[in-house]
Amino acid sequence: MGRTDSRRRALFLLVAFAVIGTALFARLAYWQVAQRDRLSDEAFQQTTMREETPSRRGDIYDRTGVVVLATTIERQRLIATPAQIGASRRAQLADALVDILDLNGDEADQLIARATSDRKYVVLARALDTATAARIRAAIADKTIQAVALEPEPVRVYPQPGGGPNTTLAAKLLGFVNREGTGQYGVEQYYQEQLAGRPRIVQARRDVAARTIPDSTVVRDTGLPGEDLRLTIDAGLQLAVEQEVLAAWGADRATSVSAVVINPYNGEILAEATYPSYDGNDYATIAATDPSRFIDPVISAAYEPGSVFKMLTAVAGLESKDVTIKTKIKDVGTLKLDGGRARIDNADRKGKGWMTFEDAMAWSRNVVFAKVALGLDKNVKVASTILHETWSRFGFGKLTGVDLGAEAKGIVRDPATRTWREIDLANGAFGQGIAVTPLQLATAYSTMVNGGYRVTPHVVKAVGSVDRPVAAGEPVISGSLSQTLIGMMNHVVTTVPFYADRTLIKGYEVGGKTGTAQIWNPQANGGRGAWKVNIFNYSFIGYVARQAARPDLVIAVRIEEGKPTVAKVGRLEMPVMSFELFSRIAHDAITTPDILLDRPLPIDPTTADR
Repeated sequence: MGRTDSRRRALFLLVAFAVIGTALFARLAYWQVAQRDRLSDEAFQQTTMREETPSRRGDIYDRTGVVVLATTIERQRLIATPAQIGASRRAQLADALVDILDLNGDEADQLIARATSDRKYVVLARALDTATAARIRAAIADKTIQAVALEPEPVRVYPQPGGGPNTTLAAKLLGFVNREGTGQYGVEQYYQEQLAGRPRIVQARRDVAARTIPDSTVVRDTGLPGEDLRLTIDAGLQLAVEQEVLAAWGADRATSVSAVVINPYNGEILAEATYPSYDGNDYATIAATDPSRFIDPVISAAYEPGSVFKMLTAVAGLESKDVTIKTKIKDVGTLKLDGGRARIDNADRKGKGWMTFEDAMAWSRNVVFAKVALGLDKNVKVASTILHETWSRFGFGKLTGVDLGAEAKGIVRDPATRTWREIDLANGAFGQGIAVTPLQLATAYSTMVNGGYRVTPHVVKAVGSVDRPVAAGEPVISGSLSQTLIGMMNHVVTTVPFYADRTLIKGYEVGGKTGTAQIWNPQANGGRGAWKVNIFNYSFIGYVARQAARPDLVIAVRIEEGKPTVAKVGRLEMPVMSFELFSRIAHDAITTPDILLDRPLPIDPTTADR
């Protein structure tokens, strides 16, 4: 018989086997060498169990260390493994749980959907209290329900009721902790690492049946308990301030009302409140319906402050020696600028004639302060730079450094980036065309009255047993100028009758400055924008002192979008004016035990000239 093989066929097969063998070898080498670490890691993950147990979160106390503002309790989480039981038994389980938990509506529908799914693990309910958990355990014991279990679950609670309905004390300042154990907003966010500590991490090997292999358990990290915080906040004063802002909010029909009380010498925030606020124990509902409630306007919402900014113009004018408090300046009703293309007016559109600079501050004359700003230098660009530099030294356009989450810097236009016109300089002189936060204002006024130092505001006094170090103040203005500014603020409230009637406190010295600012609505006029009608932002920043010219506290108040009941040219009155709210809060502060402690100035303002 003839041969059936072929040299060509044998060569083809040899080549084919060589190619296939080389490919297999290359693939094997790829797995064994190039992919070794990845494959080993995947194998390790499949046979290894890693369990993290969160440490107990630290508690938060007020400044006394006695009043608990935030703590963690253990509740129970109801879980189920519906894949282990049949469809009919899942339906029975769902019906039984709806009865036990007393659910209805959407809540009942959601539980039924989860309990009747074919998932291997599902959370049916969270944060069950002791009584409800006991009912679940009883139902498991008598086999009314199956394929369910209870797991311990830490729940952050805020036990102190707030000053308004459906609120907890200092909710906006504290923030809250989400279900993942992460702090959101305020203190809870800023001090997340210290409060949370480190979780305990345990690692063990498991077999194909997912059973732990004996002697394979290793503790990778023993964990670290969260540290407690002691705040600078006084719980009693905080509650009183919350009640005051609530009352003003209702009376003035405002969008919101905010206030902050600060120690001007070390930056301790003694109280800080806004209404509307929220219940920190029910943050999930707020998140679903109105998450804007979480934003704290005191640190996160910038606005045009209006005439409270005239004190900054006074600083620039007095430092330049352009004016003194007794310099007489002619007040006219209207000032035309930029070759007549722009103008500014006093609030009453009238002029008071020649008046001293301190009287112009007291009567809040826009035209006078525009003249002072324009007079900082003959060159508008140089004058603009001087005013902007003053703002910058006091911290505007920058973070204050407060230890709270989500602080805003505000909006400050730099004339070096975009040249200011005369109208820009004039508007800036009385607080228009700039956006700041109430805390920035409180910090700036603290600098004005504490001898000239810019302090860092803060809300945490101690972490664990260790007091938080307080940074030394940065010198900004001279001590003698600080004394002059204190006198100007006092002159405001003692010179103008309707301030004196509703601001002065018997036995104490007070001083401050009001601000009433129009609000621009960019959506009005088909997107062209317009000023809102009879709606204004009202502010007052001032001090209260037991001794003349030695302020103890600075208080900043903002009434957002207040609606005046009397709206006439030069007269915009509400049931609770900003300076009245200041006075009420000042009364609360001076009657709070241990708030007005002896606070020597960091430097004697009568002899200091830096």
